[in-house]
This record gives sequence, C-alpha cells and structure tokens, in this order.
Amino acid sequence: MNELERPAETVGVGRPRAPLAANAANAANAAHAARDVTDEESHLLADRLRDESGDSATYRRLIATEDHEELAHVLVAPQHPLWAREIAAFRLGCAGDRRAFEALVLLLNHRDTERCVSAAHALVKLGDPRTPRAAAALATNVLRTAYALHPVRLLAELRAPESVPALIATLERLLAPDETHWRVALACVEGLGRLGDRRALPLLRSARAHPRLSAAASEALRRLG
Repeated sequence: MNELERPAETVGVGRPRAPLAANAANAANAAHAARDVTDEESHLLADRLRDESGDSATYRRLIATEDHEELAHVLVAPQHPLWAREIAAFRLGCAGDRRAFEALVLLLNHRDTERCVSAAHALVKLGDPRTPRAAAALATNVLRTAYALHPVRLLAELRAPESVPALIATLERLLAPDETHWRVALACVEGLGRLGDRRALPLLRSARAHPRLSAAASEALRRLG
C-alpha cells in the first residue's frame, strides 16, 4: 500500500489521544491549512479535487500538509493520480517552491480548462523567470492551438518581454477565414489591448474585420490610441 494511502493509526482505548482529541487535532490541521489556502482559486481547486478524489485520505493529507518535501515527492513518484499531482504542484507553486514549475507548465496546457486555470494562478504566484518563455512556447505551438487559451491569457497577465511577440504571432495565424479557434484569437486581441504595445496596431486593425473579434479589436485600438 502506498504510504499516502495508508490510513492513520487508530488510537486505542485508554490512551491519552481519545477520538475527541483526534478530531480537535484534525480541525486544527484543517484550520492551519486554510490559512495557507485563502484565495478563491485555492478554494475552487480544493472543492473540485475533493470530488475527483472521492474525499480520500490522500486528498485530505495533501491539502493539509505543511511538508514541502512530501508534496515534492508526489510530483516525482510514478504511482500518484493526476489530482494528487495537481494538488502538490499547486500548493508548491503558490508557496514559491520552484520544484512545481514543470508540473504546472504541463497542467497549463491540459485539455481540462479548470486545471489550466489553477496552473496559471499558481504560476503567477510562483514567479519563476522561466514562465514567460514556457507560456510563449505553448501559445505559439501550432499543434496545440486548441489548448492555447490559458497560456495566452497568462502571457497578458505576466507582461513579460515575450508576451507581445507571442500574442502577435499567435493572432496572426488565427485570422484566416476558416480558423476555428476564435476564442484563442479573442484572448490574443484582449491581451494585446491590455499590454498597450503599438507593435500590435496593424494586426488589431485586421482583426476588426472578423465579426467575433471586431468589438474587442476596436476596444484594444482605443486603448492604444
């Protein structure tokens, strides 16, 4: 049995730690974990993965633990399910532990949108200098365009030197008349408007001709003056 799946030892009758004491300790651990997991995205992740894990003992342990070594071990041990790796990566990332970086980048490009949102949130908290380059690589990967929405949004939030060139390159190839990934194109338009870089002006003018992008492109151009 995996150590993380092993149930806690039962306390025998007559020992100092009676069930009430154990419950109190569990409540204290949960309260301590809650102080570490205070923002909305953390609560959303905890609720989502509680359901996915079946509220297992492993889930409760990973949500509550303060041991970064234990969380880092989950990222490299082969037997852990995806939800356990996501908890470990998210919590390490939010705590600024760069061992979470690779796992978070993989989750940023996942087919499950909710995993992407959580990964982007943790990557911002992590502040790793490799993040902009990784997000740019994901956003501009032609073979992964269907999963580029959250890398694009992350680039706009990061405001890194890589952000504008990557968004321009991505949007440029998404303006073809038969392009189906218009939501990614829309995120590029909105991101370029937020970033306010005048290198985007010609492309944003072209984007106004696309019905689904027209309003956002006009707003972006207004911001750029």
